Amino acid sequence: MKTAHFTLGFLAVLPAAAAPRPNVLWIMTDQHSYDAMSCAGNPHLHTPNIDRLASAGVLFPNTYCSFPLSGPSRAAMFTGYMPSETGMVENEMPLRDSLRNDVLGEVVARSGYDCVYAGKWHVNTVSLPSEHSFGFRRLHPMGDEGLAESCVSYLEGRKEGDAPFFLVASFVNPHNICEAARHQILPDADIEPSPKAKRPPLPRNFRVNRDDASVLRFEKGRNYALYPSSDFSRDDWREYRDSYYRLVEAVDAHIGKIVDAVDRMGLWENTVIIFTADHGDGEGAHQWNQKTALYEEVVSVPLIVCLPGGRNAGMQSMALVNNGIDMMPSICEWTGAEMPSGRSGRSFAGAAVAPEAPQDREYVITETNFNQTAGTLGWMVRSRDYKYVLYDKGLNREQLFDMRKDRAELHNLAGKPAYREVLEQHRAWLRKEASASLGRRAAKILY
Repeated sequence: MKTAHFTLGFLAVLPAAAAPRPNVLWIMTDQHSYDAMSCAGNPHLHTPNIDRLASAGVLFPNTYCSFPLSGPSRAAMFTGYMPSETGMVENEMPLRDSLRNDVLGEVVARSGYDCVYAGKWHVNTVSLPSEHSFGFRRLHPMGDEGLAESCVSYLEGRKEGDAPFFLVASFVNPHNICEAARHQILPDADIEPSPKAKRPPLPRNFRVNRDDASVLRFEKGRNYALYPSSDFSRDDWREYRDSYYRLVEAVDAHIGKIVDAVDRMGLWENTVIIFTADHGDGEGAHQWNQKTALYEEVVSVPLIVCLPGGRNAGMQSMALVNNGIDMMPSICEWTGAEMPSGRSGRSFAGAAVAPEAPQDREYVITETNFNQTAGTLGWMVRSRDYKYVLYDKGLNREQLFDMRKDRAELHNLAGKPAYREVLEQHRAWLRKEASASLGRRAAKILY
């Protein structure tokens, strides 16, 4: 069993046997884009409590989900496998029995942690951690009301000498933007829409590019309930964006109750706090609502890591992270749990400890499957400077963007002769994943 004592900051000088293992508090939101935080520079919403975490921790701007849909993304987090490896590429697909051993909570519980879970599960629709173990003890059912309070009660009820805890606080919002889109109303009665004059403007990448992947418009037209935005006016899109940001602010207020308890109880000194989300939302960029597409707003997600003792507070790490398959090795490193074999993720604990150190990871991959509509498959390869996107059908199914200059994805470079070498390198990286099903399928459709 390996010990990650170097991640403990102020305890790093102690021998491994003497260093107390930190608590781990994992706060997760649903359908939350990286840029939907005021600490990410967004002036159209205010997230003071998430900002508190960013001020106390390390922000990872280059973090991506494994799959832009809740069930597959969460399955990756708790199993350590990509969705194509688990076969779970849709919300309604149950996790195979063979994958219910060596899942994250179980692994950490075996190392002596009290593993508790509050809120949304959604690794599949028929099982909760309490029903199939997963190593978690359930605190609170799905739903944001009362979730933070249940977490605070758990923390307040702990006694001196108790085992270290691994607590997951999994919130639903801003996922309710799905209902806001379908019915053009805010589903949360306590949230007031902004006056029309104060609604956020349209994003600068609102227009659909001429060289955008044509299959996305096809998929959007296959299910009006999921994508009613085909009929949206510009004012409708502004209302959508306003609703989304108000839902983010609502969940930020709930998160604040937990952060207040961390302050009140002095838990900063011996707790690793992780904040992230399962995937993002289109936010109206490229006139896209909801998820599944590989647009940056959909696949780029928050990641903040607060180390014990406030080490590296307020810093950023530009390391590439896949928050699905990388979550298990990271938490195993902090807790000293034995990492199960066969997983391909990499711990981001070292990047939190040394955020300015050069990173040797060349790329991360996100995959998608439009199983809810017409079944288009897609893959993203995000390297340090570029983002490559490939869909399995349609015009302009290959895309290449310079992430240093064009994070809004306005200029597709895939057909530019000057970027031929860059394009070939990203194709090669995708082919390199041939040991996994996502790579084998992708390799067959490459030019």
